[in-house]
Amino acid sequence: MNYKIVTDSSSNVLSMEGTDYATVPMKIVAAKEYVDDANLDVAGMVEDLKQHKGKSGSSCPNVGEWLDAFGDAAYVFGVTITKYLSGSYNAAKQAARTYMEEHPDRKVFIFDSLATGPEMMMMVDKIRECEASGDDFETTKAKVLEYHNHLHTLFCLESMMNLARNGRVSIAAAKLAGVLGIRVAGDAEGGEITPVHKPRGPRKTTQALVEMIKERGFYDGALLRVAHCFAEDAAYALRNAILAEFPNTRFILERTTALCSYYAEVGGLIIGFEGGFNTKNDNTKF
Repeated sequence: MNYKIVTDSSSNVLSMEGTDYATVPMKIVAAKEYVDDANLDVAGMVEDLKQHKGKSGSSCPNVGEWLDAFGDAAYVFGVTITKYLSGSYNAAKQAARTYMEEHPDRKVFIFDSLATGPEMMMMVDKIRECEASGDDFETTKAKVLEYHNHLHTLFCLESMMNLARNGRVSIAAAKLAGVLGIRVAGDAEGGEITPVHKPRGPRKTTQALVEMIKERGFYDGALLRVAHCFAEDAAYALRNAILAEFPNTRFILERTTALCSYYAEVGGLIIGFEGGFNTKNDNTKF
Protein backbone atom coordinates (compact mmCIF):
# COMPACT_ATOMS: atom_id res chain seq x y z
CA MET A 1 0.00 0.00 0.00
CA ASN A 2 1.40 3.42 -1.00
CA TYR A 3 1.04 6.42 1.30
CA LYS A 4 1.41 10.15 0.82
CA ILE A 5 3.12 11.68 3.87
CA VAL A 6 2.69 15.39 4.56
CA THR A 7 4.19 17.44 7.36
CA ASP A 8 4.29 21.11 8.13
CA SER A 9 7.76 22.58 7.73
CA SER A 10 8.56 22.50 11.44
CA SER A 11 9.69 18.94 10.70
CA ASN A 12 12.94 20.54 9.36
CA VAL A 13 12.97 18.09 6.43
CA LEU A 14 11.51 19.73 3.35
CA SER A 15 12.09 16.98 0.78
CA MET A 16 12.79 13.27 0.78
CA GLU A 17 13.88 10.85 -1.91
CA GLY A 18 12.10 7.56 -2.44
CA THR A 19 8.93 8.61 -0.60
CA ASP A 20 5.78 10.43 -1.68
CA TYR A 21 6.43 13.26 0.75
CA ALA A 22 5.48 16.92 0.90
CA THR A 23 5.68 19.79 3.36
CA VAL A 24 3.41 22.76 3.85
CA PRO A 25 5.26 25.91 4.90
CA MET A 26 5.06 27.69 8.19
CA LYS A 27 5.78 31.42 8.03
CA ILE A 28 7.70 33.87 10.21
CA VAL A 29 6.32 37.40 10.20
CA ALA A 30 8.49 40.33 11.29
CA ALA A 31 9.48 43.37 9.21
CA LYS A 32 8.80 41.05 6.30
CA GLU A 33 7.42 37.57 5.84
CA TYR A 34 9.72 34.54 5.68
CA VAL A 35 8.25 31.41 4.08
CA ASP A 36 9.73 28.22 5.50
CA ASP A 37 10.59 26.45 2.27
CA ALA A 38 13.68 25.31 0.38
CA ASN A 39 14.20 28.76 -1.13
CA LEU A 40 14.65 30.54 2.19
CA ASP A 41 18.07 31.69 3.39
CA VAL A 42 17.69 30.65 7.04
CA ALA A 43 20.99 32.25 8.09
CA GLY A 44 19.86 35.51 6.54
CA MET A 45 16.52 35.32 8.31
CA VAL A 46 18.20 34.69 11.66
CA GLU A 47 20.50 37.67 11.14
CA ASP A 48 17.57 39.89 10.14
CA LEU A 49 15.67 38.91 13.27
CA LYS A 50 18.65 39.74 15.48
CA GLN A 51 18.42 43.31 14.23
CA HIS A 52 14.62 43.48 14.37
CA LYS A 53 13.30 45.38 17.39
CA GLY A 54 9.57 45.22 16.70
CA LYS A 55 7.01 42.47 16.99
CA SER A 56 7.45 39.11 15.32
CA GLY A 57 5.48 35.90 15.19
CA SER A 58 4.69 32.77 13.23
CA SER A 59 1.73 31.66 11.19
CA CYS A 60 0.64 28.19 10.22
CA PRO A 61 -0.45 26.67 6.90
CA ASN A 62 -4.10 27.15 6.05
CA VAL A 63 -6.62 24.48 5.10
CA GLY A 64 -6.14 25.10 1.40
CA GLU A 65 -2.39 24.59 1.62
CA TRP A 66 -2.88 21.26 3.35
CA LEU A 67 -5.41 20.19 0.73
CA ASP A 68 -3.01 21.12 -2.06
CA ALA A 69 -0.31 19.03 -0.39
CA PHE A 70 -2.60 15.98 -0.22
CA GLY A 71 -2.77 16.08 -4.03
CA ASP A 72 -4.81 13.18 -5.35
CA ALA A 73 -3.41 10.50 -3.04
CA ALA A 74 -5.70 7.67 -1.97
CA TYR A 75 -4.07 7.34 1.47
CA VAL A 76 -2.53 10.26 3.35
CA PHE A 77 -0.79 10.56 6.70
CA GLY A 78 -0.07 14.03 8.06
CA VAL A 79 2.24 14.93 10.93
CA THR A 80 2.09 18.37 12.54
CA ILE A 81 3.80 20.49 15.14
CA THR A 82 2.11 20.33 18.54
CA LYS A 83 -1.29 21.96 18.63
CA TYR A 84 -0.14 23.87 21.73
CA LEU A 85 2.30 25.93 19.64
CA SER A 86 0.38 26.34 16.40
CA GLY A 87 -2.93 26.03 14.61
CA SER A 88 -1.35 23.72 12.04
CA TYR A 89 -2.92 20.58 13.52
CA ASN A 90 -6.43 22.05 13.48
CA ALA A 91 -5.99 23.27 9.89
CA ALA A 92 -4.73 19.83 8.83
CA LYS A 93 -7.65 18.10 10.56
CA GLN A 94 -10.14 20.35 8.78
CA ALA A 95 -8.40 19.67 5.47
CA ALA A 96 -8.60 15.93 6.15
CA ARG A 97 -12.34 16.14 6.81
CA THR A 98 -12.89 18.14 3.63
CA TYR A 99 -10.75 15.80 1.57
CA MET A 100 -12.59 12.69 2.73
CA GLU A 101 -15.99 14.34 2.22
CA GLU A 102 -15.02 15.12 -1.36
CA HIS A 103 -13.43 11.67 -1.87
CA PRO A 104 -15.30 9.10 0.26
CA ASP A 105 -13.08 6.29 -1.02
CA ARG A 106 -9.90 7.92 0.31
CA LYS A 107 -8.40 8.05 3.81
CA VAL A 108 -6.47 10.71 5.72
CA PHE A 109 -5.19 10.64 9.28
CA ILE A 110 -3.41 13.52 10.99
CA PHE A 111 -0.96 12.87 13.84
CA ASP A 112 -0.37 15.63 16.38
CA SER A 113 3.30 15.09 17.22
CA LEU A 114 2.87 16.99 20.50
CA ALA A 115 6.38 18.18 19.70
CA THR A 116 8.27 19.59 16.75
CA GLY A 117 11.27 18.82 14.57
CA PRO A 118 13.01 15.49 15.24
CA GLU A 119 10.04 13.72 16.86
CA MET A 120 7.91 14.53 13.82
CA MET A 121 10.44 12.91 11.50
CA MET A 122 10.73 9.86 13.73
CA MET A 123 6.99 9.39 13.24
CA VAL A 124 7.41 9.91 9.49
CA ASP A 125 10.09 7.24 9.38
CA LYS A 126 7.80 4.85 11.26
CA ILE A 127 5.12 5.41 8.60
CA ARG A 128 7.72 4.66 5.92
CA GLU A 129 8.73 1.49 7.75
CA CYS A 130 5.10 0.33 7.87
CA GLU A 131 4.66 1.12 4.19
CA ALA A 132 7.75 -0.91 3.31
CA SER A 133 6.38 -3.82 5.36
CA GLY A 134 3.09 -3.74 3.44
CA ASP A 135 0.96 -2.73 6.43
CA ASP A 136 -2.52 -1.47 5.63
CA PHE A 137 -3.73 2.00 6.58
CA GLU A 138 -5.33 1.13 9.93
CA THR A 139 -2.42 -1.07 11.00
CA THR A 140 0.03 1.70 10.14
CA LYS A 141 -1.98 4.24 12.11
CA ALA A 142 -2.05 1.97 15.17
CA LYS A 143 1.67 1.20 14.98
CA VAL A 144 2.65 4.86 14.68
CA LEU A 145 0.41 5.84 17.59
CA GLU A 146 1.98 3.11 19.70
CA TYR A 147 5.48 4.20 18.65
CA HIS A 148 4.60 7.79 19.54
CA ASN A 149 3.93 6.64 23.10
CA HIS A 150 7.67 6.00 23.44
CA LEU A 151 9.02 9.21 21.92
CA HIS A 152 10.34 12.20 23.85
CA THR A 153 11.45 15.72 23.02
CA LEU A 154 13.88 17.88 24.97
CA PHE A 155 15.29 21.28 24.17
CA CYS A 156 18.33 23.31 25.12
CA LEU A 157 18.22 27.03 24.40
CA GLU A 158 20.59 29.96 24.79
CA SER A 159 17.74 32.42 24.22
CA MET A 160 14.01 32.16 24.80
CA MET A 161 13.00 35.68 23.80
CA ASN A 162 11.00 34.65 20.72
CA LEU A 163 9.15 32.05 22.78
CA ALA A 164 8.40 34.70 25.40
CA ARG A 165 7.27 37.29 22.84
CA ASN A 166 4.74 34.77 21.56
CA GLY A 167 3.47 33.76 24.99
CA ARG A 168 5.05 30.29 24.97
CA VAL A 169 7.09 30.86 28.14
CA SER A 170 7.16 33.59 30.77
CA ILE A 171 9.30 36.69 30.33
CA ALA A 172 10.97 35.86 33.66
CA ALA A 173 12.03 32.42 32.42
CA ALA A 174 13.25 33.89 29.13
CA LYS A 175 15.47 36.44 30.84
CA LEU A 176 17.49 33.67 32.50
CA ALA A 177 18.67 32.21 29.20
CA GLY A 178 21.93 33.63 27.95
CA VAL A 179 22.73 35.50 31.17
CA LEU A 180 26.31 34.72 32.30
CA GLY A 181 26.38 31.65 30.07
CA ILE A 182 23.19 30.14 31.46
CA ARG A 183 21.29 27.81 29.13
CA VAL A 184 17.79 26.51 29.66
CA ALA A 185 17.24 22.77 29.29
CA GLY A 186 13.74 21.39 29.44
CA ASP A 187 11.13 19.14 27.94
CA ALA A 188 8.34 19.64 25.46
CA GLU A 189 6.44 16.51 26.34
CA GLY A 190 2.71 16.65 25.92
CA GLY A 191 3.21 19.59 23.59
CA GLU A 192 3.98 22.14 26.30
CA ILE A 193 7.36 23.73 26.96
CA THR A 194 8.67 23.30 30.51
CA PRO A 195 12.12 24.52 31.61
CA VAL A 196 13.73 21.94 33.91
CA HIS A 197 17.40 22.85 34.39
CA LYS A 198 19.40 26.07 34.07
CA PRO A 199 22.99 24.86 33.70
CA ARG A 200 25.89 27.28 33.24
CA GLY A 201 28.38 26.53 30.49
CA PRO A 202 28.54 23.92 27.71
CA ARG A 203 29.87 21.00 29.78
CA LYS A 204 27.22 21.24 32.49
CA THR A 205 24.56 21.70 29.83
CA THR A 206 25.57 18.50 28.10
CA GLN A 207 25.62 16.63 31.42
CA ALA A 208 22.13 17.88 32.28
CA LEU A 209 20.77 16.79 28.90
CA VAL A 210 22.30 13.32 29.21
CA GLU A 211 20.72 12.85 32.64
CA MET A 212 17.32 14.01 31.33
CA ILE A 213 17.56 11.60 28.40
CA LYS A 214 18.44 8.71 30.73
CA GLU A 215 15.61 9.59 33.12
CA ARG A 216 13.15 9.18 30.24
CA GLY A 217 14.19 5.61 29.54
CA PHE A 218 16.72 5.92 26.74
CA TYR A 219 18.44 2.61 26.04
CA ASP A 220 21.42 1.31 24.10
CA GLY A 221 20.52 0.96 20.42
CA ALA A 222 17.77 3.59 20.58
CA LEU A 223 17.52 6.50 18.16
CA LEU A 224 18.60 10.01 19.10
CA ARG A 225 17.77 12.72 16.55
CA VAL A 226 19.01 16.27 17.08
CA ALA A 227 18.11 19.45 15.20
CA HIS A 228 20.41 22.39 15.85
CA CYS A 229 20.21 26.10 15.11
CA PHE A 230 23.81 26.91 14.16
CA ALA A 231 24.98 24.83 17.13
CA GLU A 232 26.73 21.85 15.56
CA ASP A 233 29.45 21.72 18.25
CA ALA A 234 26.83 21.45 21.01
CA ALA A 235 25.00 18.72 19.07
CA TYR A 236 28.18 16.67 18.65
CA ALA A 237 29.10 17.17 22.30
CA LEU A 238 25.75 15.63 23.22
CA ARG A 239 26.27 12.83 20.72
CA ASN A 240 29.69 11.96 22.13
CA ALA A 241 28.44 12.04 25.72
CA ILE A 242 25.56 9.72 24.88
CA LEU A 243 27.81 7.34 22.95
CA ALA A 244 30.13 7.10 25.95
CA GLU A 245 27.29 5.46 27.89
CA PHE A 246 25.23 3.97 25.06
CA PRO A 247 27.71 2.97 22.34
CA ASN A 248 25.08 1.54 19.98
CA THR A 249 23.02 4.73 19.82
CA ARG A 250 21.67 5.57 16.37
CA PHE A 251 22.26 9.28 15.83
CA ILE A 252 20.84 11.69 13.25
CA LEU A 253 21.88 15.35 13.09
CA GLU A 254 20.05 18.01 11.07
CA ARG A 255 19.75 21.76 10.88
CA THR A 256 16.64 23.63 11.84
CA THR A 257 14.70 25.34 9.09
CA ALA A 258 12.87 28.65 9.57
CA LEU A 259 10.16 27.84 12.11
CA CYS A 260 12.35 25.84 14.47
CA SER A 261 15.20 28.34 14.01
CA TYR A 262 12.83 31.12 15.04
CA TYR A 263 11.86 29.45 18.30
CA ALA A 264 15.14 27.65 19.11
CA GLU A 265 17.23 30.72 18.18
CA VAL A 266 20.98 30.59 17.58
CA GLY A 267 22.66 28.00 19.79
CA GLY A 268 19.49 26.01 20.36
CA LEU A 269 19.02 22.23 20.21
CA ILE A 270 15.80 20.23 19.76
CA ILE A 271 16.30 16.60 20.71
CA GLY A 272 13.97 13.73 19.86
CA PHE A 273 14.62 10.20 21.08
CA GLU A 274 13.16 6.78 21.79
CA GLY A 275 12.67 5.84 25.43
CA GLY A 276 10.22 4.59 28.00
CA PHE A 277 6.47 5.07 27.92
CA ASN A 278 5.65 8.76 27.73
CA THR A 279 2.43 9.33 29.64
CA LYS A 280 2.08 12.78 28.08
CA ASN A 281 1.97 11.22 24.61
CA ASP A 282 -0.55 8.58 25.64
CA ASN A 283 -2.39 7.58 22.46
CA THR A 284 -4.35 4.69 23.94
CA LYS A 285 -7.55 6.72 23.54
CA PHE A 286 -7.45 6.38 19.75
